[in-house]
Amino acid sequence: MKFTVKEIKDKEVKEKISKEVLYDLPEWFGMPESTEEYITDSQDKPFLASFYQDEIVGFIVLNTTSPDCADIFVMGIKKKFHRQGAATQLNEEYEKLAKDLGYTYSQVKTVQSGHYKEYDITNSFYTSVGYKELEVFPTLWDEWNPCQIYIKYLGN
Repeated sequence: MKFTVKEIKDKEVKEKISKEVLYDLPEWFGMPESTEEYITDSQDKPFLASFYQDEIVGFIVLNTTSPDCADIFVMGIKKKFHRQGAATQLNEEYEKLAKDLGYTYSQVKTVQSGHYKEYDITNSFYTSVGYKELEVFPTLWDEWNPCQIYIKYLGN
């Protein structure tokens, strides 16, 4: 399957894409309040979307955590497109964008492995594209969702 990745600038289009994708992923984004925060907060950040023909496949949003480190603020791929290379391609484009914006590192926060099958899948993806475990914050979010931070060196 051939996917096309585009940077999206229009806030309304960002909202439409993020809603369509995140609502397709209740196993990961099942808390309406936090899902709405992702949708709203994504509108002011660099936003890449993946398409198959004219259909929305997924998206990734870049956030800044420091002058040297970009952060995958949120990423989602519709379930019917899982395991077909869309996430890997989106991540590659995100890393190019992060480097173009001057970042040396990228990080992503997720739930530590061993707590939920869905997040074990997520964590396997991040390690497969080169992310390394940095640290776990057991109560950053809450005691049921220990925050695992992964980091990746992007180069200069």
